[in-house]
Amino acid sequence: MPPSPQPEDSTTPTKPTPQAPPSPSPSSSSPTSTTPQQPSPSEAKKIASLEAKIVRLEQQINQTEEKQKEIDAKMKTDDPQVLVKDHIRLLHDYNEIRDVGQGLMGMIADQRGVRVVDVYKEFNVGEGD
Repeated sequence: MPPSPQPEDSTTPTKPTPQAPPSPSPSSSSPTSTTPQQPSPSEAKKIASLEAKIVRLEQQINQTEEKQKEIDAKMKTDDPQVLVKDHIRLLHDYNEIRDVGQGLMGMIADQRGVRVVDVYKEFNVGEGD
């Protein structure tokens, strides 16, 4: 006798039937879309503003680099020790000139019989100058 067909058991796993993925609709925006979207007027204005800012910043960078080249050319040496010595010498010269100025202000104050602070104010010299 031929074997009888076995009844289908609900516990037996069945293979799902493959389904095709849904196709994207033309109105949906997908990152793989081949047609670029036009920016809105406000976005276009922002883009133009940012591009103009980039140009200005690039010009500023070029100007700063030119100034740096000029300053580097004016420097007598690249040796840091020599630069420090020159700086100290310039500070010494400044301090001597400042001391002479303060002495003159003191002499003016004595001659007028006023306080030195009043002479400083008259000549628009701050206390820290």
